[in-house]
Amino acid sequence: MANDIDGAPVARHGRGRRPADEVRADVLHTVGDLLLRRGLTGLTFECVARESGVSKTTLYKWWPSLGALALDGYFHGVQDTLAFPDTGDVRADVTTQLHQFLGLMTTTPAGRLLAELIGRSQTDPDLAREYRRLYSSGRRQLAADRFRIAQRAGQIRSEIDVRVVIDQLWGAMYHRLLVPDEPVNADFVDALIENVFAGITPARP
Repeated sequence: MANDIDGAPVARHGRGRRPADEVRADVLHTVGDLLLRRGLTGLTFECVARESGVSKTTLYKWWPSLGALALDGYFHGVQDTLAFPDTGDVRADVTTQLHQFLGLMTTTPAGRLLAELIGRSQTDPDLAREYRRLYSSGRRQLAADRFRIAQRAGQIRSEIDVRVVIDQLWGAMYHRLLVPDEPVNADFVDALIENVFAGITPARP
């Protein structure tokens, strides 16, 4: 299997070098697969290098810590499922997104992995920084953009701070996932959406 050299794209017999983006995508796919099969505790730079065919030198160059690599692989694996739709009906879009999030967190290993990554970020500053940049801030921005479109369309009152709405909705979901005193299920999601939207939508004439 061909390996890269100090971050250069990987060479292929008779076909030149692989683009760096392609190599990086292969690594992230490998990491996502390893996380689902072994969990965070089974992930090492050595096994990623072995299974992806990319040298540890390049892995260390692209990801400053194992936690940062794990988070990037995790995000790569879930970003399509957690994409924020825009059908023109913001409440329907939020309902779709939160139910997709619920399914991912409660019926796949993704929920356990995310809890582990959040826990490890408390002692891994590189992971904490990447969590905010890649996952938390990125996902908040997607939601904020969608809510601001809804404000311009008159579906959400103009004076509403959409950042607070994001905390109300997804903050409640994360709280129940990380502190499981109460169930996080479809009934909870629907009640949460009902309560929040009752307070942010314009009054009916």
